[in-house]
Amino acid sequence: IVVTLFLEFWKRRQARLKYEWDLVDFEEEQQQLQLRPEYEAKCTQKKKNPITQEMEPYLPLTSQAVRFCISGATVLFWVSLIIASMIAVIVYRLAVYAAFASLMENTQTLQPISGLLTPQLATSVTASCLNFVIIMILNFFYERIAIWITDMEIPRTHMEYENRLTMKMFLFQFVNYYSSCFYVAFFKGKFVGYPGAYTYMFNRWRNEECDPAGCLIELTTQLTIVMAGKQIWGNIQEAIVPWICNWWGRRKARNNPENLYSRWEQDHDLQIFGALGLFYEYLEMVIQFGFITLFVASFPLAPLLALMNNILEIRVDSWKLTTQYRRPVAAKAHSIGVWQEILNGMAILSVVTNAFIVAFTSDMIPRLVYYYAYSENDDSPMSGYINNSLSVFQISDFPERNEPKENPENFVICRYRDYRYPPDHERKYLHTMQFWHILAAKLAFIIIMEHVVFIVKFFVAWMIPDVPADVKAKIKREKYLTQKILHEYELEKLKERLCQGDKRATEKEFIATEGRMELSRAM
Repeated sequence: IVVTLFLEFWKRRQARLKYEWDLVDFEEEQQQLQLRPEYEAKCTQKKKNPITQEMEPYLPLTSQAVRFCISGATVLFWVSLIIASMIAVIVYRLAVYAAFASLMENTQTLQPISGLLTPQLATSVTASCLNFVIIMILNFFYERIAIWITDMEIPRTHMEYENRLTMKMFLFQFVNYYSSCFYVAFFKGKFVGYPGAYTYMFNRWRNEECDPAGCLIELTTQLTIVMAGKQIWGNIQEAIVPWICNWWGRRKARNNPENLYSRWEQDHDLQIFGALGLFYEYLEMVIQFGFITLFVASFPLAPLLALMNNILEIRVDSWKLTTQYRRPVAAKAHSIGVWQEILNGMAILSVVTNAFIVAFTSDMIPRLVYYYAYSENDDSPMSGYINNSLSVFQISDFPERNEPKENPENFVICRYRDYRYPPDHERKYLHTMQFWHILAAKLAFIIIMEHVVFIVKFFVAWMIPDVPADVKAKIKREKYLTQKILHEYELEKLKERLCQGDKRATEKEFIATEGRMELSRAM
């Protein structure tokens, strides 16, 4: 709901800015008639434009199909590379966990902090840092690949070029930044099996389980490292790198006297903002918007971190644009374009992801099911919940592959988190009825929550008009005055013609003019 309010109030703010900058009647469709110079240079064949009725270059359909196939295959390859890197990080988690456990057990210097720095936490933090480094490396290379394949497609207009590049970059960034978070939130610990029948990756590493406290804490750790690391790295790229480049350029010019190195030459030697300068600013904000909406149920402090970062970044960007870059070339824009649709899509997706996080990643639903259906203590309904959530496994049922190497205490049974029948039951180790009750409750919660939130979301969007009433009135007033001026001008012309004697035809034109004026007033 908060996201919907943000987007609706942004539309109102956008409409007000559009009016103040006199862009109400500016149609971006006009840009469809402006061909890119690269398109005109690379397309040798020509055909007649049905709108302008002029001959203009065009790209044959077969050439477009080949270029789109190459582009799609390249994007698919890089997305597959991201998924492969995520699997590599998962393998790192599985391989390193045992090493951390052994290191902390055998190293005396780590004994005082063993209560705080558990093997699970150490594995999670190091894996998150490794994942962040991989994200930055892949992002560095893909930015250049995305521009190359978009140039290879030879888009017809500047708007078409920006839209294609935007979708490629956003798709990659979405998978790159959010894939690890989706894994921790929705897949980790869900397919581990049970003692005696564990699930193995590549038949070698046992699938990792969540921390005893659940996967929410690990998802929070992942979000904190990736989100904070991205913001810090982004500020370094935006501020420190241009400053170093400009400092190095001024260092070369120190040998010249001041009167030979004029101010306009110093300004010309600053960094170039470039045609894609605002593109990267939009992309950064959209990725941040995803972090604070898609996973806000697991990390409620994410919006606060984003606010603090944006307050700092406003000052950094103002300093950067006024001191480190040449003055950007202004260009008209009717709106933020395709970014608005991307934000709306992420707002809808955030409802689904947060519903699944609350249902499947947190313990809220199992606790509620126990509270209302399985609690046996009326005075303290949640007493016995932990014991109820742990199943029993008989150690003698371990296969040889999973059998414990040591059992000095001669334990007969062990406990694990799941809802399965005990070994003395006729359906031993199969899921109990409580498991299916909890699963049904989770699915019901998701369906009810999604429908309620979607209804409220669309109702709020319908209640808040996209254009403020005063702006709408001013626009109508300007259109009315324009029609009035045109009407008075036509009346003056008609009076001149009446004086010249063409009375009959002029009376018809006068009646038509009056009709148009009445119609404009009604509108």
